[in-house]
Amino acid sequence: MDGIDPQVLLPVLGLGAGAVLGYTARINRFCTLSALERHWYAGDSRGLRTWVLAATVALIASQAASFLGYADLSQSFYLDPDFGLTGAVLGGLMFGFGMALVGTCGFGAVIRLGGGSLRSAVVLIVLGLAALTAQRGLLAPLRILIVDDLALDLSAAGDQSLGGLVSAGLGFSVGPLVAAATALAMLGWIFSDRSYRRAFPEMATGTLIGLSVSFGWIATTWAARHAFGPVQIEAASFVVPVGDTLLQFITYTGTLPDYGVGLIAGTLMGAGIGAWRKKDARWEACDDARELGRHFMGASLMGVGGVFAMGCTIGQGISAVSTLAISAPIVFFSIVIGARLGLAWLIEGSVRALIPGLNRSHPAE
Repeated sequence: MDGIDPQVLLPVLGLGAGAVLGYTARINRFCTLSALERHWYAGDSRGLRTWVLAATVALIASQAASFLGYADLSQSFYLDPDFGLTGAVLGGLMFGFGMALVGTCGFGAVIRLGGGSLRSAVVLIVLGLAALTAQRGLLAPLRILIVDDLALDLSAAGDQSLGGLVSAGLGFSVGPLVAAATALAMLGWIFSDRSYRRAFPEMATGTLIGLSVSFGWIATTWAARHAFGPVQIEAASFVVPVGDTLLQFITYTGTLPDYGVGLIAGTLMGAGIGAWRKKDARWEACDDARELGRHFMGASLMGVGGVFAMGCTIGQGISAVSTLAISAPIVFFSIVIGARLGLAWLIEGSVRALIPGLNRSHPAE
């Protein structure tokens, strides 16, 4: 590959990682919202444990690659010293509520589109356009006003990683120890369920997805070190890259597709292969205008919320976790709360149902 600009190879590398990601998720029905629904309504935590396992594997693999010099996590935007707390909370709530309205996240929409869901095609178009609007369009000034201008300056710790903050507090470096302790705590919770210790297909799914995500750090770091131009260090996200993919298809930008665009295309391709192999590919569309409107609203909330929070269930939930960014747990729990509110509104008729005793009928006086 001597003489070939690595920027030319970046989308190809993303295509390969995305194909593994999409195929694995489609074959094994990996879905964040589905995992949360089963946990809340059926008492089945296997899907949630698989999702946390994916984040844990990504954490271990990414930190190991960083320690060995194969990944430069310090250049990730997740570790920017300016921490947008308002965006993490508000954006996470918006994304979670939108995810409930749609029935899946941006990653899940790509997986479903691979199986023929036209509803997901609508969701991804709206999500991508909403993300671009919030990132560099009409909503960008609002984002700057309520997120960027209110960001917390953590430059004294070097960055916003948990390891960096703990090291700054103690006065000496304990980054690797913090990463190891975090990974062990996550593994402890995952395998605290005896039945999950025998769930080998779920464990394989979480491992493959975690490795596929962490591969992005290695690929983009390699490209950044050898490319003729600037390369963004990234892993996996399904918000802004969806918008970038749309731009690559509909306009001539004068730039090559990046790793994120390749990842989106690869995930779609892998999901399509998985649907064909499982023989569950079929055309699906919205039943009526009301359902279409709900998908429009949910996709818009996910697109804007994902930009405000700087990530989604995969971007913050796995990629940012692998860097130990403190934004990751805050965004994730905000997404979870938003999703719970959305599901309560859809399934139980009102978010008031989440407050014990609020909907109890009062006896007549």
